[in-house]
Amino acid sequence: MKKSGIARRMQQNHRRFLRPARLNLVSLMDIFTILVFFLLVNSGDSEILHVNKQVRLPESVADQPPELMTTVTVSDSGISVDGRAVATMTEVVNGSGLIAGLARELELLSAKRSGLTEVEKRRGRAVTIVGDQQIPYEILKRVMATCARSNYRDLSMAVTRMARAGG
Repeated sequence: MKKSGIARRMQQNHRRFLRPARLNLVSLMDIFTILVFFLLVNSGDSEILHVNKQVRLPESVADQPPELMTTVTVSDSGISVDGRAVATMTEVVNGSGLIAGLARELELLSAKRSGLTEVEKRRGRAVTIVGDQQIPYEILKRVMATCARSNYRDLSMAVTRMARAGG
């Protein structure tokens, strides 16, 4: 008995659907390759400055991103250099003039590094001060004076970047 055209097509489709499905991995590999290249290209241009959760930075519209350098963190609990506590806030408030613990730590860091570059000879070593916006100016002034006395005169202040008004 001869089958009709519709019956033959139904039988072919039935056989085709019984075969296991094949996965074409070429397109998937292309997508992942493009994704990897995208992530590699875009991962290197962001710098993160680690800030203690207790420190609330002041806001600014500065365009220049911070450079990686020695970081002095001033919070309501104390002062630390690159994450290492050097003075408590009670010591700082009760003292006068330079902050001894900060000066010792900065001199120790200077001794560990090799000689000064030409720029450092002119401007001094670079340091970023990460200070809470509620820190009194007198304490901040003493921190900056201590840094300057220890030849860390290229001072930068860490701030939270905010959008410019009107642009």
